[in-house]
Amino acid sequence: MTDHPRATGTPPAPEATTAPPPPADTTDTGGTAPLTRIIRAALDRLRAFDRRRPRVWDAAVTAFWAVAAVLDYTSGGWRSVARDDVTASEPLVLLMSLCFSLPLLWRRTHPMAVLLLMAPASLVNVWTGAVVQAALLQLIPVFQIVLRSSFRTVGAAAALFVAPVLAVGVRIPSAWGQEVVSYVWGLVFVVLLGIAVRTRREYTEALVERAHRLEHERDQQARLAAAAERTRIAREMHDIIGHNLSVITGLADGGAYAARKNPERAGQALDAIGATSRQALSELRRLLGVLRDDHPEAERAPQPTLDELVPLVERVRRAGLPVHLELHGEPRTRSLTPGRQLTVYRVVQEALTNTLKHATGPAPATVTLTYTHTHLDARITDTGTGAGTTEDAEEAPLPGQGIMGMRERAALYDGTLDAGPLPNDGGWQIRLRLPLEDTRP
Repeated sequence: MTDHPRATGTPPAPEATTAPPPPADTTDTGGTAPLTRIIRAALDRLRAFDRRRPRVWDAAVTAFWAVAAVLDYTSGGWRSVARDDVTASEPLVLLMSLCFSLPLLWRRTHPMAVLLLMAPASLVNVWTGAVVQAALLQLIPVFQIVLRSSFRTVGAAAALFVAPVLAVGVRIPSAWGQEVVSYVWGLVFVVLLGIAVRTRREYTEALVERAHRLEHERDQQARLAAAAERTRIAREMHDIIGHNLSVITGLADGGAYAARKNPERAGQALDAIGATSRQALSELRRLLGVLRDDHPEAERAPQPTLDELVPLVERVRRAGLPVHLELHGEPRTRSLTPGRQLTVYRVVQEALTNTLKHATGPAPATVTLTYTHTHLDARITDTGTGAGTTEDAEEAPLPGQGIMGMRERAALYDGTLDAGPLPNDGGWQIRLRLPLEDTRP
């Protein structure tokens, strides 16, 4: 479970169907008026039907305006707005009415082509003085062009719409007040309406895209947080299991040796093994308990602090490793956050565990904590004479826990950690320098 310390020192539109698709969740909040909810639900169903069968809606709209144009012809309503000098025959009026209404079937797929088909009928309409009201249906493809095309195309469509009436206005000056002005005002209204709807649609699409992007970023952050949590749990389990198993191993070896000569000491070793095992199991249960989905309010017991260093040293001593704890300067544990205290505790625990597991021969260790006004320095040394057997080296895990884990813990709080052999006596040392909580970069 622990690294070999000597081997791992390297680190909407006028038609309901032209509006954009609604968001996936169209549930209204409680503050929306009932009538608004009913209308919105009806529009949502209409848009959904149009997305499934667009040709049905196009045919229905075209049939509606075609019937209206034919009724205007058969009822003679067109004569109430026609000029006194009208020269158009009734069959021509019917033909023009159909030319203005039937092309609407392609108004959404080919709006410019529809407008081009209507232009000759529009010229004949105003030139003969019939002025059938179905000519205003040209504004529907103009609206579609404003919604989807560039402003240059919109300008071309506007010119194509007003060109016939302007030509008649030049030929018959009296037509300006009745025909030209009404056409121009209708065009202005439709263009402004199309711009407003287009702006709203683009704004809605931008909001939907932003919501999708934020959802994606949220999921990505959740995955990163989960990965960081897995790394933290792996590090904690590495420290807990590695340390306690090493202590248990040392106690078991010592107890087996003492059983032959001093059964009382063997009983003490067994008691220490039981206490250490229970402590390790308790820490593992506390660590894994916070991961249970069915207990989100599980109690989180406090992590070890610097006050737990003395019991840690005592457990290591009982395992057979002579350890001396030295303190220099005034202890300032209140100036260290719980995370920093946990970092110091885990580094000392890891270093002593590595010494207990890998050092050969008598390897007394010293833990020195030095407090300054800005930093806490921790130095763990041992006088082991070797790096262990070849089998130990082969069983050591790859770098990524052990010393690498200690460096990650130190870097989390802008600290540094150095590990390497002692220059003179062949032992090993770990040096941790950790800034205090109120230190500013």
